[in-house]
Amino acid sequence: MTTIRSTPAPTESRRTADASRMRRSLRATGKRAGVLLAFGATLLAAAASVADPPPRGVLTVQLSQLRSSDGQVGCLIYNAAKGFPTDASAALQRLWCPVQNAASTCRFEPIPAGTYALACFHDENKNGKLDTGLFGIPKEGTVASNQAKGFMGPPSFDKAKFSFSGVSAELHLRMGY
Repeated sequence: MTTIRSTPAPTESRRTADASRMRRSLRATGKRAGVLLAFGATLLAAAASVADPPPRGVLTVQLSQLRSSDGQVGCLIYNAAKGFPTDASAALQRLWCPVQNAASTCRFEPIPAGTYALACFHDENKNGKLDTGLFGIPKEGTVASNQAKGFMGPPSFDKAKFSFSGVSAELHLRMGY
């Protein structure tokens, strides 16, 4: 003979326990969904930042206090210490700028945001190089960004470096002789 068992009608306490379990389950699901949404938003932000190129801007350098209006000004911009300021081939950009009224303006094409250093010289005899005398001391005017000076040699990249935000900006430098 087969016995048939009937399930008892749910009691009030059992209904409360079931409802409590359901609420916990929904809360856990909601938390997981929140974590997934946050993770997805982070991935989208990272993808957008990778896809967006860094901002770029023109850097204009105003050079003053040149001792004459003869010749031209050589301006070099470096994005690393290697070669600064003596190796022109290591520069990111190299410009020759005219001199007028003992001043000159050099405009570097749009460059991305980053850390840079400038080296400029007044090529008075327009021979395309910085003329030096005994022991390599310059005969023509020189200047580096931050008006940086070296001791027994040219200034270091660290002394001349500056941050560029990628927004067009202007620097003012005074030539030294």
